[in-house]
Amino acid sequence: MDRMASQRTQLSRRALLATAVVVTGALLTPVVAQAAPDPVRALEQAAHPLRGTEPGRGHADLRALGRMIGEAKVVGLGEATHGSHEFFTMKERVFRHLVQEKGFRAFALEMSWPAGLKINEFLQTGEGDARAIAKETLSGSPWDREEFVSLIQWMREHNRRNPGRTVHFVGDDLGAPRVGAEFFDRVTGYLPALHEYYTGLRPLDDVFAYLGKPVQERRRLAERAQQALDLLSGLPRHGEQFEWAVQNARSIAQTAHFLTLDPADPAGLAEFQRFRDQAMADNVLWWQRRTGHKILVSAHNDHIGYVASDPKAYPKTQGAFLRERLGPDYLPVGFTFNQGSMLAKDTALGGDWKKFTVDAARPGWNEHTLDRVRHRDYYLDLRTAPPTARDWLNRARPTRGFGTQYPHPLADVALARAYDVLIHLHEVREADLPK
Repeated sequence: MDRMASQRTQLSRRALLATAVVVTGALLTPVVAQAAPDPVRALEQAAHPLRGTEPGRGHADLRALGRMIGEAKVVGLGEATHGSHEFFTMKERVFRHLVQEKGFRAFALEMSWPAGLKINEFLQTGEGDARAIAKETLSGSPWDREEFVSLIQWMREHNRRNPGRTVHFVGDDLGAPRVGAEFFDRVTGYLPALHEYYTGLRPLDDVFAYLGKPVQERRRLAERAQQALDLLSGLPRHGEQFEWAVQNARSIAQTAHFLTLDPADPAGLAEFQRFRDQAMADNVLWWQRRTGHKILVSAHNDHIGYVASDPKAYPKTQGAFLRERLGPDYLPVGFTFNQGSMLAKDTALGGDWKKFTVDAARPGWNEHTLDRVRHRDYYLDLRTAPPTARDWLNRARPTRGFGTQYPHPLADVALARAYDVLIHLHEVREADLPK
């Protein structure tokens, strides 16, 4: 073999060896893993800045949000805390836009079905006072705040000006904390024979006292409430009054079943939370299908998203049930925030709503990266974000989500798996006490 041929053979052997080293992973020199690309620039490409969160502003900055919502019939709008001013005011601002530009007709809140009916009757008739109605129906809840008085007042004024295109208020949650005797009358007034089925359950105006009953007694009362629903819904009757009587009986049965929960048995809590989210979805669907209204559903992020931040505690969300039943006609919008204050309780049951403040998000949290986007407040479509942003949004990492109780550990959330659209706010403050 001549010298040139020998050199060619050696080069071939080296090339073959190099290939083998790469293929087998037996690298002779260490390779430093490349860091994931910074998603901030990609997030900025998708972000639409907000002029503010206060209602009453123009809607030009919300037009892109309207395009994202498209033809959805039900939109879930979350909140990362249960008591921050900007989440509440932004809900009114978005609802006004959806009413005026997208034909939405109902606002649903995770409050009791009976209380929602009282608010809705005020909206339709104008009889009473918005503040008095809000105090009666929202007392003790995080929504007993000036921001929701404002929402109710705007809805009533809209109805006064638009008698042929009125908006409605829906309480989609279980009947607790109070279901007065007058609500039972909405059922027994249609079928008086049901009086006996509600003996011992009517009125249900103090849920904590009711939970003091032995669990076996609560189960018996829940069975009777279900029997009343089955009897009523099995009647060969139809029409407006019948449909309402059945739905109201369903609300009573839902609440009675939920209150068979044993607070001392944490193992059963997840199943009851699943039942609650299904009941909320069922109530929204009943309203939507009966009326044809497009509905904005207001609840905590953990209820409106496709998945909750803690799937063990919330195995299937209201949003998941709605998506299952409505397909693309349901669209969830989540909320995140960087820093600020909120209202919460320091005990799981009872207690007062108190102000708590949290500092800026830490590196490694979703909110820390989201807050590096140059806009102070903004929203983006998680479905159509650039690939780099999508990759980042599909990875789970610590995310703030405070409900009734604080402190509460952070959970890992993949934002794009939970929501279709995200609104990020730089700073929030606690909601305002009613005047």
